[in-house]
Amino acid sequence: MTRVYITIDTEYSSGLYTGPGPADRAENYARSIACITPQGAAGITHKIDLLNEYGQKAVFFVDPMPALVWGVAAIEDIVGPLIAAGQDVQLHCHTEWLGLAGSANPLPSKRTGRNIADFPFEEQCQILEYARATLMAAGAPEPVAFRAGNYGADDNTLRALAAIGLAYDSSHCPALAGGDCRISLGPEDRDPVLHHGVIEVPAGTIGTMSGGQRHAQITALTLAEMLAAIRHARDGGQESFTLVSHSFELINRRRMAVNRIVRRRFAGLVRALATMRGVQTATFADDPPPLPALGGNSQPLPASPIRTGMRLAEQMVSNSLYGAL
Repeated sequence: MTRVYITIDTEYSSGLYTGPGPADRAENYARSIACITPQGAAGITHKIDLLNEYGQKAVFFVDPMPALVWGVAAIEDIVGPLIAAGQDVQLHCHTEWLGLAGSANPLPSKRTGRNIADFPFEEQCQILEYARATLMAAGAPEPVAFRAGNYGADDNTLRALAAIGLAYDSSHCPALAGGDCRISLGPEDRDPVLHHGVIEVPAGTIGTMSGGQRHAQITALTLAEMLAAIRHARDGGQESFTLVSHSFELINRRRMAVNRIVRRRFAGLVRALATMRGVQTATFADDPPPLPALGGNSQPLPASPIRTGMRLAEQMVSNSLYGAL
């Protein structure tokens, strides 16, 4: 069986934050977590319902850092429905909230930064310990896996995770070279690998017409591309494949309108995985990604002019009708 990890970064938006009051928190929850629109729900409860309807699992990387400004109840409202539905809750962290917290920042250092990699090792340990404790205070089991906000981790992040006892990280995105991730792995590192004391689980990729890679994110690939990539991984003996999504990706948050194209992608993915031979959705808590038996040597799905053309056309329609997130 090839394990497929549907990973969903589940987070309030620091960009939409306007103040510490309950009205602002409720508005941010509506736009970033629940995603209730006139066209119907498209946030975490919608995804939970789809997953449960087809008997599938996902990994929800939940960011507890907004508790700095709104308290732990803001995180309980996210964790509660996920745990009740039997889904996997793991640790996410957007350090932008340290700057928004101001004097409410409880950490010894008052340093701020956009990414966790902006902090030295000792302070990364403190941030991660605070985040883990807050996530568990909100009702989550002790996490075993982490993904940095903006993928913005470095090697010290992996060392810090190992130091506090987390076994897995999923911050390396091979297709986004030059992004915020500073982990010392390259575009060719596409398989789980033991790195600085933790198992790094890269985001999946497919090949592009230019010879590069495109990341396996719900908003970045068509349904046909995602399914082809998963079949390619299965047929090549790849033991795991990781997809990325966000709690708010099925809507335009500023317009509060469902993106019907992306919502259909997600529904089609869950439906197809329920019947795909040789594939099962998995979680970090119960069935974590194994290290490749023969070392990491998988190749991404080769580029296809037909699939690429279909994606470009679909993305053009999506952007035209629904706009950016």
